[in-house]
This record gives sequence, structure tokens and C-alpha cells, in this order.
Amino acid sequence: MPEIHHTLKARYGAAAPAIPLELNPVLDALLTQRSVRHFVPDALPPHALERLVAAAQSAPSSSNLQTWSVVAVQSQAGRDRLAELTGPQNHLRTAPLVLAFLADLSRIQRIAERSGREAAGLDYLDTFLMAVIDAALAAQNAVLAAQSLGLGTVYLGALRNQPEPVAALLGTPSHVFPVFGLVVGWPDPARPAAVKPRLPQSSVLHLERYRAPADAQAETGGYDAELRRFQAAEGMPAIDWSQQVIDRLRDPAALKGRHRLFEALLGAGLRFDDITASPNHNTTA
Repeated sequence: MPEIHHTLKARYGAAAPAIPLELNPVLDALLTQRSVRHFVPDALPPHALERLVAAAQSAPSSSNLQTWSVVAVQSQAGRDRLAELTGPQNHLRTAPLVLAFLADLSRIQRIAERSGREAAGLDYLDTFLMAVIDAALAAQNAVLAAQSLGLGTVYLGALRNQPEPVAALLGTPSHVFPVFGLVVGWPDPARPAAVKPRLPQSSVLHLERYRAPADAQAETGGYDAELRRFQAAEGMPAIDWSQQVIDRLRDPAALKGRHRLFEALLGAGLRFDDITASPNHNTTA
């Protein structure tokens, strides 16, 4: 049996797969990816923003429609306001850059209007979903590019907690929705981020067909215990992952404003004709 590589041990703990692993720069960057929430306020390297965007635009795009955009928030005032709207999350005040990734259907809408043609396909759920997926793929490319420059990043889903004030701050027009942010900066060497363990592969990998686990142990393996070890090492409150995910989704209030997402999307000028035309749809729900 091959010796388990230390990067797999960090990512999986006791559930690390016993496979041979010869790292290359790409695998190393992927397997050591971690979220950074402690930054120093130093400026980014010259042209770092343009490099990150070039990497983001190199991600795959469904049908090459490129239905995303990004707003770079660099001013102290803008980052302070985002910190207030999303938490507060004070690391936004310190890191020099926040990238707000947008599902952007307005570009195609404008192209259609200028050419005098219809783009009715914009008003369907799959098109918006495609824009969200494109934005996510682009952002992950930016994450890896940032890591290659020695920078740290952390995603910011809390842009969706108060989407209307966030949209007002970013100046987004109709048919554009901020789906998440990405905080970018120099990691604080005094407070290094550790690799967080993940569920064992047996929890997420299905061969040929999905097979639901028979019991709780098979569902998550020893992940609750593994995560508790990580929490203890990092000085974090101890809570089982199984409990944590239920607490996060126990009721609408636990969603921290995101239960209003459909309402906010409609307010942003987005339409979902395939949903609203459904006889089972209730706009007052």
C-alpha cells in the first residue's frame, strides 16, 4: 500500500485515499486550496486585477455566451460598505480588493435591442442558472490565479443577504444580479489559514449510478470527528458538521435574508417565464 501523501491527509484526515500521488503545480494548488480570512492591508502587485480577470475569462463558458461580469471594489469606502451589508465581515475592510461576480444577462439584452431582435430565451430559469455557473467557473479560475501570485482569497456568499443594497452600491442595471463576492489580498502570516478537511470520497463519489447511503455512518463516514479535530486545532467552536448543516438550513430565518432570493431576482428585472407560467407557482409564497 502506498504511503498517503501529506496533502491528502490534510484534505481528508483519516479518510484519505491510499493512492499514489505525484504532485505537479496544478494539483498542488488545487489540493492545498484554503479560504483566507485574515489579511494585511498591503496593495496588490501591479496589474494583479487584470491578471485575475484574464484568468477568469479563460474559464469555460456555456455556448460562449459569457453571461457574467465582475465589479472590482477597491476603495476603502466601498469595501467598508460591503463589510456592513454582509456581516459585518471585517476582513473586507483590510483586504485591498473585493470582486463582485455578477450573473449578467443585460449584455445580451442590449445586443438584442440594438439589433432589433428578440432574446426571449433570456427569460427562462436555465439561462440564469447558466449565468451563475459561468460566474462560478470564472471565479474559481481567479482563485487559482490569485494563489499562484501568493495571494489569499475567500468567497463571499453574503452578497445575497441584502441583494438590493448591494446592487445599489455596485450600480448594477436591470437583468444583472450579484451572486457572490471574492475577497483578495495578502494573507496575514501571523494568522495562517489551514486546509479544511472535506467529506470522505465515499460520501460524494458514486460509480455509474447514485446510491443513497444506508445509514448516518455511511453518509458521512468519520467526518464529524475529523472536523472537530480541525476545529480544536484552529481554536474554533466545536460542532459536528451534521449539526452545522442542519442549523444553517433549519428554517427561512437561518438563511439570513436569502429566503427572499426569488423576490430580489424579479426586482432586478429578471424573469422566469417557465416558473411564473407554471400552474403550481405562487408568487406570494
